[in-house]
Amino acid sequence: MTMLQKAIEIVTKATEEDTAGNYQKAFQLYQNGVEHFLHAIKYEAQSEKAKQTIRAKCEEYLARAEKLKKIVNNEQDPSQQKPQKATSGGGGSADKEDKEKDKFNEQLAGAIVVEKPNVKWSDVAGLEQAKEALKEAVILPTKFPHLFTGKRKPWRGILLFGPPGTGKSYLAKAVATEADNSTFLSISSSDLVSKWLGESEKLVKSLFQMAREKKPSIIFIDEIDSLVSSRSDNESEAARRIKTEFLVQMQGVGVDNDGVLVLGATNIPWVLDSAIRRRFERRIYIPLPEAPARTALFKLHLGTDDCHCLTDADFTKLGHETERYSGADIGIAVRDALMEPVRKVQQATHFKQVTGPSPNDPSKIVNDLLTPCSPADPAAQEMSWLQVPGDKLLEPKVDMRDMEKSLRNSRPAVNDEDLEKLQEFTEQFGMEG
Repeated sequence: MTMLQKAIEIVTKATEEDTAGNYQKAFQLYQNGVEHFLHAIKYEAQSEKAKQTIRAKCEEYLARAEKLKKIVNNEQDPSQQKPQKATSGGGGSADKEDKEKDKFNEQLAGAIVVEKPNVKWSDVAGLEQAKEALKEAVILPTKFPHLFTGKRKPWRGILLFGPPGTGKSYLAKAVATEADNSTFLSISSSDLVSKWLGESEKLVKSLFQMAREKKPSIIFIDEIDSLVSSRSDNESEAARRIKTEFLVQMQGVGVDNDGVLVLGATNIPWVLDSAIRRRFERRIYIPLPEAPARTALFKLHLGTDDCHCLTDADFTKLGHETERYSGADIGIAVRDALMEPVRKVQQATHFKQVTGPSPNDPSKIVNDLLTPCSPADPAAQEMSWLQVPGDKLLEPKVDMRDMEKSLRNSRPAVNDEDLEKLQEFTEQFGMEG
């Protein structure tokens, strides 16, 4: 089922509940349906005309949801439940504010993660302290709210910092998956920066308002340094106003952020504004993986034994040979090694007949498959890959030589200078992950 079909199904149920007078249920379904429609605009709708049609329907459903919200909160008589057309009377200012709010909400709605990324805590190698801090901030308050009463409050701001490729965004995906009852909003600087004067700070405000309305919620801001770096005399007025609005919304006077967690990620934490840094109560260093974690990452990236013939000793050796490699660096090295069998097939001048699982049906063993071999092999047949039938090729498995060749051609992306800066920042302001 596509996102668009799912959205249509949800709003159909919303209409049925609305007609039956189940306004609370209808309100929730309308909101859920609009979220799916906006995802459909972003990822499925092809033509501009289709997008405009969907947007028009979203405006209609949002307007109806606002009416139902007032009914549920006893602000409006249910007998006035039918949507009313906007008038040009004394409510003009309020109508204008509502329209502006709807516009900003529509811009931000694409940030709401509807489909869970399916990344479990167990999929994240190591980083136990970071996982525990995130569980304290996200999972436990939702499951055991009575634990967090009185002076005991869950964390409201967590900063994940460390070299690129160490799993900061991956951890955020695990949070989105594991926080079943929470709304997860994934934001980048492009979602909040507008060319129109004054709109960027309004978008920041709308983001936090949306998070409060949908709490418990998590706002994840990747590469947060691009939005809230240190203030200086040379920066623009617009950049200064965005930072000020962030400061106010994260921990301002009269702002209630109970049930809202701000989760930030950055590779260069030392450029963050000091006031923003203070609002992240937990600052967790996500370091480069140690040798055992690197060994686990090689196993994770290579997958099942069907595509390789490496032993546990080989994996351990790879883990020890890749000092200063990040998880992303290991992933790139493994991808390069996985291409080696393809290169062997392309470069082969001889193939031999072997027995193995059929490419069309792996559960079936056949004895007429062809695999690359040396010209000196007794069973070698001179041919190129172009002469091999598509359903008869058995590619070689990745071996240790392929992995070592890949490592010779790759280099870690992190330099000593950045690691020194990160270590210094950790000693001053952070904690080890």
